[in-house]
Amino acid sequence: MMIYLASHIYWIWVALVIVLTLIECFTMGLTTIWFAISAFVMIFLSFTKIPFVTQVLIWLLLSTVILFFTRPIALKKMKIGKEKTNVEALVGKRALVTKKITKFDKGEIKVNGVFWSAKTEDDSELQENTECEILRTEGVTAIVKSC
Repeated sequence: MMIYLASHIYWIWVALVIVLTLIECFTMGLTTIWFAISAFVMIFLSFTKIPFVTQVLIWLLLSTVILFFTRPIALKKMKIGKEKTNVEALVGKRALVTKKITKFDKGEIKVNGVFWSAKTEDDSELQENTECEILRTEGVTAIVKSC
């Protein structure tokens, strides 16, 4: 029985490559792909006389090394999670005050052709037709400062 298992152990690695690749395709987390790559390498190592337990340890070690050394580089190159969208993209942009902002009343700004209610961070006044910078948003209100 042991000879039969040892001669067909590569199928375990083939199955693992397929399963881990499918998981990566559905999650797009750029995590399980490194384990799939290591399992692919293990297909070839399984034809040697290395015991299965040792193969698993090699696979785990290789996967961990690849994960920690290549994932950050791949994330940086692919810019995953780095692109600001929606409200986050407004932070740091300049806007035009379209309605006076006072200490007691929210005003209005225009940025990228869209109007936002706005207030200043330090309760200062901003006159209409002046330029300001968006610091952050709180709900649907932009928090701005004078430029």
